[in-house]
Amino acid sequence: MKDQSKKMSGADIFFECLRREGVEHIFGFPGGAVLKIYEKLYDIDFLQHVLVRHEQGATHAAEGYAKATGKIGVVLVTSGPGATNTVTGIANAYMDSVPLVVFTGQVASHLIGNDAFQEADIVGITRPITKHSFLVRDVNELASTIRKAFFIASTGRPGPVVVDLPKDVVNSVCEFDYPEKVEIRGYKPKYQGHYNQIKKAAEVLQKAKRPLLYVGGGVIMSGGTNELRLLAKENNFPVTMTLQGLGAFPGTDPQSLGMLGMHGTFWANQAVNNCDVIVSLGARFDDRVTGKVDTFAQHAYKIHVDIDPTAIDKNVVVDLPIVGDVKHVIAEIASEITKRPNLDEWWAHIKGWQEQCPLYYEKDDNLRTEYVYERLSYKTNGNAVIVTDVGQHQMWAAQYYKFNNPRSHITSGGLGTMGFSVPASIGASFGIKDKPVVSVSGDGGFQMNIQELITAKAYNLPIKFIIMNNSFLGMVRQWQELFHAEKYSFTDLSASNPDFVKVAEAFGLKAMRCEKPEDVDGMLDELLAYNEGPALVEFRVVKADMVFPMVPAGASVSEMMVKRLNPKRMV
Repeated sequence: MKDQSKKMSGADIFFECLRREGVEHIFGFPGGAVLKIYEKLYDIDFLQHVLVRHEQGATHAAEGYAKATGKIGVVLVTSGPGATNTVTGIANAYMDSVPLVVFTGQVASHLIGNDAFQEADIVGITRPITKHSFLVRDVNELASTIRKAFFIASTGRPGPVVVDLPKDVVNSVCEFDYPEKVEIRGYKPKYQGHYNQIKKAAEVLQKAKRPLLYVGGGVIMSGGTNELRLLAKENNFPVTMTLQGLGAFPGTDPQSLGMLGMHGTFWANQAVNNCDVIVSLGARFDDRVTGKVDTFAQHAYKIHVDIDPTAIDKNVVVDLPIVGDVKHVIAEIASEITKRPNLDEWWAHIKGWQEQCPLYYEKDDNLRTEYVYERLSYKTNGNAVIVTDVGQHQMWAAQYYKFNNPRSHITSGGLGTMGFSVPASIGASFGIKDKPVVSVSGDGGFQMNIQELITAKAYNLPIKFIIMNNSFLGMVRQWQELFHAEKYSFTDLSASNPDFVKVAEAFGLKAMRCEKPEDVDGMLDELLAYNEGPALVEFRVVKADMVFPMVPAGASVSEMMVKRLNPKRMV
């Protein structure tokens, strides 16, 4: 006979599952289909609910929290538009392999499929952009479903999971039974690499004359940064990183070549072109890195380490695949290398490329984004958590800010979602208390989720908001100038931008404006010192700067453009 004292409502089961999963923060917005959950939430004391002002903001905030802390980001929204508003954030997390569990309300089970008020098939909508989506049909399956959701989100290659909760399931009662172990047929992530392949990788690296470590975000997500540093430092390997991999290896270390790819450093891309062995660690050979695929590192022996077997040979065919958790595999490869290779000649070539084409921007009386990043990097010693939006300022951050720590660079990579930074910095701020959290946006992206400034102020978060205002959709304008006959179609925002200082002040933020290079240091000092709540600085930068180096879309990395072709400049 079952113990009746263990009977709980679906809403109570929901919170007991979150408690057992160690959830401390949940980002959400209430609505009709989840009112019973919010009723129970009123008396919950083991977690903090963060009320955002838009459900897209909830998913980006949860992603910022997950990226900053390594924990699972949790979202709670209602049905219909509440659920569909999360889609962009879910897709963003899927592309960047970020663990989220998104709980969506749903109409009562008997109404599903009847076009009921605020009904949307969120499971069907999100199936292509999640690791898995669940529709809970029976309250008896609720606890086991939530347990599976957290397990799937955080194991193997991380990613978002949706759990759709019909109203009647939340209100129903059953005996609570929480499974200690999760067994999912066909889902068995492999963590240890194959010994023979690891041994072969070590042998290849020992014989290499021009090796290169190509590091992606997987190294950070796996907690493998210490193992990476040990492998690189003990063997004097050069290290280049993807946008998501920045911070996996210290940016100030002389062995760091910075970012590779479309807007990577000249020397990193030259190293790719000339290496004889390239080791991809937790990276997926995406198109922004490879350029024209058949010319990417075409003379190199390619080793690919990834926990996701479907990522191997997906974009670039490799010589030696190793399926496993990159943290473990790096350590195993390092332990098999018994002889430090002599790379003096290789390093001489790399240093020659660094001298031949250093990162450059004009230093004159005009205020430039690159200069702001240089000063911000210097003043924070590369130890702040920088949350960038998408566009030119995002690429300049990758080039000029020296990220020294993992989980210190938070950005939208695969999906390239404008409007990401403001809510993501809010999530990061709930997770990080010992470092400054700096949100950087362009003037276009800043306006896409500007409503979340209310959230930052409501919780008095000490976020440092920066707007790089060039009065353009800058990256789109750059492409229009280079590849679309200089027809600046609907990218000039100068006539329609608001007064950002007044807007921020209306939201209750301390707000300032900077227009001259000589004022940057003082403005950054004041911004970084302010800890009484959120504060904002608008930097009015030149209108028409472009991000170089640049590999044109579809071109070979060897066809990198290193300077502006058109000498005209609007300032």
